[in-house]
Amino acid sequence: MSVSLAAVLADSAQRHADRTAVVFNDERVSYRDLWAGARRYAAALREHGVGPGDPVAVALPNSPVFPMVYFGVLALGAVMVPVHTLLVADEVAYILRDCEAKALVCDASLLGTAGKAADLAGTALLTVGEQRDTGLPRLDVLAGKVAPVDGYLPREPDELAVILYTSGTTGRPKGAMLTQLNVVMNVSTTMLSPFDFSVDDVLLGCLPLSHTFGQTCGMNTCFRAGATMVLMDRFDAARAMDLMVDHGCTLFQGVPTMYTALLDVAASDPRRPPLNRAYSGGSSLPVVVLERFQDTFGCPIYEGYGLTETSPVVAYNQKDWPCRPGTVGRPIWGVDVEIARADVEDRVELLSAGERGEIVIRGHNVMAGYLNQPEATAQVIVDSWLRSGDIGVKDADGYLSIVDRKKDMVLRGGYNVYPREVEEVLARHPAVAQVAVIGLPDERLGEEVCAVLVLRDGHQAGEALAAEIISWCKERLAAYRYPRVVKFVDAMPLGNSGKVLKRELRDHFTAR
Repeated sequence: MSVSLAAVLADSAQRHADRTAVVFNDERVSYRDLWAGARRYAAALREHGVGPGDPVAVALPNSPVFPMVYFGVLALGAVMVPVHTLLVADEVAYILRDCEAKALVCDASLLGTAGKAADLAGTALLTVGEQRDTGLPRLDVLAGKVAPVDGYLPREPDELAVILYTSGTTGRPKGAMLTQLNVVMNVSTTMLSPFDFSVDDVLLGCLPLSHTFGQTCGMNTCFRAGATMVLMDRFDAARAMDLMVDHGCTLFQGVPTMYTALLDVAASDPRRPPLNRAYSGGSSLPVVVLERFQDTFGCPIYEGYGLTETSPVVAYNQKDWPCRPGTVGRPIWGVDVEIARADVEDRVELLSAGERGEIVIRGHNVMAGYLNQPEATAQVIVDSWLRSGDIGVKDADGYLSIVDRKKDMVLRGGYNVYPREVEEVLARHPAVAQVAVIGLPDERLGEEVCAVLVLRDGHQAGEALAAEIISWCKERLAAYRYPRVVKFVDAMPLGNSGKVLKRELRDHFTAR
């Protein structure tokens, strides 16, 4: 048996050759041309010594070049290693050394960072795009000269397709090794349910293609269906509204901060795109934001759950089952999700429905392990289950609710306080646009609950509003759970995938 992630694009290039695969600014790229471009990049990479099994690091912004290089790497049987464009040189160099990258492909605009990283790691550097005469190999120029490869190299199901590096919020990033079967199964399964992609769909591709949400749930699943992706180089809510209206987008995928930003734009823009469904992931979506978006845009939001280590999708609300806001739905086909005792780490002890514990996962989506880290792999894959590090609960109907990350839990005076439950309450306050709840050190209680808030327009930060918000929470939350400290910020610190970086908030307010 052979299986290749490259077949996602190759198959659609046969079935839907003349249909538009990607729209980017004024450029429209058909499936035929996208696959032809990928085969040319494969030939160019081969000229530089890339072959089966070689890791190739790729630092490219969102543009049609990204999928061409991505599928070009895969067509050779090489291993794709996406590198986020916001990383600094030392971070990129760590990834290059860890995966022993054969080459780093970078956009010309990133030469400052990529060049330093490649020098630090001793990695060959290949560039894409117009640049000053640096003497560096131009992969795009070579791709335009060489004959394309004929097709893609068949791979075994357990051979690696992609190495995705985690965000490194608890130390150095770890390379999650995803096999051909991992990603192909996640794409083929989620294309049908929950995403329900059809050839007539138009997706706004506003997530970074270097991240697993944008890459697998967006790009790969869209291409698998032969649908069209309207690609943005970076997310801007006003421009996103323009693109969705102008191109008739039927489907939106985003992280919670994007939904909040689109609501802000919609407050002064009466236009509405023809969306018939939207999907949220990456972090918890406050129910009040879900409700406001559905009322404003007239389409349902389906919230789901996934991890880098699970290719990524684990569970989702979807149209074939009753949607339950505040949950992340049920597991996707072929995946088991249970709740285990969080305090027992050397084995998996499953709990009954309704009990809180650590979410554990097994199925076709679970990674092969962390690259070069057998001990870290053994800590998270226990008794054939992947320990997620997330606290959750599953009801009698199989719906999964995410309570919080284990590491984000606040221990106040011996009581466990889960930030998401407090955030859901705060998100309904009329002055609050965004919220993050963290724990701050406290000599008497160990930790104190702190609410960090971004305010809506028209509301003034100050002691009076802070006191009013604390009082408001006190009426709605148990005594040990409501925040005693309120901090106001102009904007939340966000990670590469759009998640709020609570560690930075804790460090910032602890140091003051």
